Amino acid sequence: MCGTSDTRIVLGFCAGHRSDRVAADGSYRAIRIFRVYSSSYSRDTSRWEPAMGTVLKALLQQRHLQTVSSFNRHYDQLARKIEPELVGAGPKKAQFYRWLSGDMTGLPYPHHCRILRAMFPDWSVSDLFREYVETEFAATSAGTDRQSRTADVEAIFPTRTDFVQSMPPNQFLRATRHIDAMGLSLNLLCQQVHDSTILGLVESGTAIRCLFLNPHGVHVRSREVEEGHETGILSSLTELNIRSLQRIRRRATPDAAGRIELRTYDQPVRFNITIVDAEMCIVQPYLPNCRGVESPTFVCRKSLGPGLFDSFAGVFAAMWGQADPVDAQ
Repeated sequence: MCGTSDTRIVLGFCAGHRSDRVAADGSYRAIRIFRVYSSSYSRDTSRWEPAMGTVLKALLQQRHLQTVSSFNRHYDQLARKIEPELVGAGPKKAQFYRWLSGDMTGLPYPHHCRILRAMFPDWSVSDLFREYVETEFAATSAGTDRQSRTADVEAIFPTRTDFVQSMPPNQFLRATRHIDAMGLSLNLLCQQVHDSTILGLVESGTAIRCLFLNPHGVHVRSREVEEGHETGILSSLTELNIRSLQRIRRRATPDAAGRIELRTYDQPVRFNITIVDAEMCIVQPYLPNCRGVESPTFVCRKSLGPGLFDSFAGVFAAMWGQADPVDAQ
């Protein structure tokens, strides 16, 4: 009945008693041993069977949700409350066990992340997929202090290249319902996501708002000088990306075409901001003498308390309100 961990519990019980107790009636000993085993199990499941893998695995073991069927039942229960369209969209078996083992190249898709945040509101999604250590839950106060210091920042990447390798936009944007993007040329969306993916998104109801630095304004030229480009390099790239989205808009049905909104602004470019589903925010600063692709990239998740997500969402809202619409073509 008992595995390796259970055997240690039984031996520990027997070793701690006198020999005359061990020689007592066998049924009595069996009951006593079972009680020790059962008591240890109910007090702390993470001790009698240490979790090897992610923090998510340890948390699910505590709730007895470590099988894909039991997890997806709980997934659907939460989905019915917060996003009914996600009922039945839980992870497949192979994907689920990769979540438990940590054998992943990036975070799950945004719709999975939303359910996981509802399932574990005290944990960030990135923390759920960290490697579990034995003292994980004994350091709750330390974890709370760390989270308060980092606000709602979920991940930091040295460059945009590192971010794209870890979280490919063409994948994590596929299930989104709303995308807001502002910056210079918006290459994260226009160059990293296939035209067919963008078209499919707007046809399925996704709204996309893109705010470009005006390719004919004074500040795009200032940025070209700062990055050491010849005149017209960034202007041409920005115009190319705008035309790309206009081309997708022409291919879309009338209703879907209206879901792609394009505007420009002519102010000093400070941040590249991409907001996904009013929940995840990807931010890059524009650094002196440094191309956007070389800048650090921050991933923030909206939280119940104040955080960076709200700050950058506010920046987008303010800039969008002051921007000039791009002529429909």
